[in-house]
Amino acid sequence: MTVSLTRRAFTALATIAAATSVAGVSCLAASPAEIRVDWATYSPVSIVLKDKKFLEEEFAKDGTTIRWVQSAGSNKALEFLSAGSLDFGSTAGAAALIGRINGNPIKAVYVYSRPEWTALVTRKDSGITQVSDLKGKSVAVTRGTDPHIFLIRALAANGLTDKDVRFILLQHADGRLALTRGDVDAWAGLDPLMASAELDDGAVLFFRDPAANSWGVLNVREAFARENPETVKRVLAAYEKARKWAVDNPKELAVLLEGATKLPAPVIARQLSRTELTYGPIGDAQKQTIIASGRALQEAGVVAANVDVPATADVLIDSRHLPPGP
Repeated sequence: MTVSLTRRAFTALATIAAATSVAGVSCLAASPAEIRVDWATYSPVSIVLKDKKFLEEEFAKDGTTIRWVQSAGSNKALEFLSAGSLDFGSTAGAAALIGRINGNPIKAVYVYSRPEWTALVTRKDSGITQVSDLKGKSVAVTRGTDPHIFLIRALAANGLTDKDVRFILLQHADGRLALTRGDVDAWAGLDPLMASAELDDGAVLFFRDPAANSWGVLNVREAFARENPETVKRVLAAYEKARKWAVDNPKELAVLLEGATKLPAPVIARQLSRTELTYGPIGDAQKQTIIASGRALQEAGVVAANVDVPATADVLIDSRHLPPGP
């Protein structure tokens, strides 16, 4: 009798344990009720993703709501990620590194573009033709973005620091406006606003260096990725679908950007002419560019000397969610 009861008890306990295990796996695999994703005019793929509703289609059966938030620059995306009001945010790779150095718990998980989206810009009548001419001048810049990092690196390469110029801290659109009005001498520009300044205002890109533009990367909150690894993979798969659509449909892509930015076709054409969309998975190439940016900022005194830049880049970049394609 005792043996029979023990067997029954064991069977019952095993059944309960199995059911609990299945429920636990189901809970872990369940999609969150809401996924908060940004879109930005500097990220053409995000605009395709939003317009085509690939994420909404992917998560429709899960009952998951996709909430779209516009990021006006890397700094805003990083702020939103830090505050938890975004789960996925679009930034420059170097900006993501600085965010991570400053304690923002993010992972860079995807490449949405390889752009030349920043340069140093001035008015055609300013007399500024090279970086050294900026000494004593005012420059509009958005702190914590690739244009800001680009400016710091350009100054350092020409024997100058941020103490030699007057930084006027403005969001990108306001920086472009300040340059047009003559309120500042130069602007660390960002496309597509930079392309608009060129074509509409006659602005001059007096210093360019495509290699010093860091990749466009999609970041996820570290806690979100840890709690929802399958969701991250599905989001990135949708991103890949949007990126490939953008590559295959350049004319339609331009039309989408015109609608989202309210900018004319020639401006969008200029932006796209210096935006490469042939990458998706993130890996060593992006890491090396980000490390180079971090070391340059360290040499310029912007990043503390005791920061281990390569180690921080290793922590930042997470390629597990989207394996390299064939």
